[in-house]
Amino acid sequence: MAVEQSKQRVAEARMRKAAQRLLEASTLCAIATVGPDASAYVNTAYFAFSPELEIVWMSEPHAQHSRNIQAQGTVAIAVFDTTQSWGKPDRGIQLFGSAREVAEPDAVDPKAIYASRFPDYQPGEFTAYRLYAFRPRRIKLFDERELGGGRFVSARVEDGGRRAWESTQVYRSDA
Repeated sequence: MAVEQSKQRVAEARMRKAAQRLLEASTLCAIATVGPDASAYVNTAYFAFSPELEIVWMSEPHAQHSRNIQAQGTVAIAVFDTTQSWGKPDRGIQLFGSAREVAEPDAVDPKAIYASRFPDYQPGEFTAYRLYAFRPRRIKLFDERELGGGRFVSARVEDGGRRAWESTQVYRSDA
């Protein structure tokens, strides 16, 4: 398999639309954190998101991934449609950035974000849990229907959630 760099830029509006669709494809995400001994750790959680790509989830603060976030803050998140079939057009999104436990809402209210996706969410029922907010610095989009077969589009996420194209890698299985 060969990997080629494409010089074809992807417009911000197209990346925004693809990211929105990819995040809507599943209510579960995989959250990767770094442990105190530099080991990788992964957890799944229900999540919600804002238009600026802030990802919000609930977790118990003593869980390993929550402790890793408190110590390091470095996080990667993957979201993909679990109903995909091998050999058909695939899609998914990877986000890279930092996360933190949210004590008080700041620019974006995480409770409102979470409740907008999960209407049955009642904050008073989950007193052992805390809300966590993730802000991406980079994203990697993979949507074969929207972006083409074997194409991975990487972008920086700037203030306000604007996506700035960085690169497109094309994976070719015929090489």
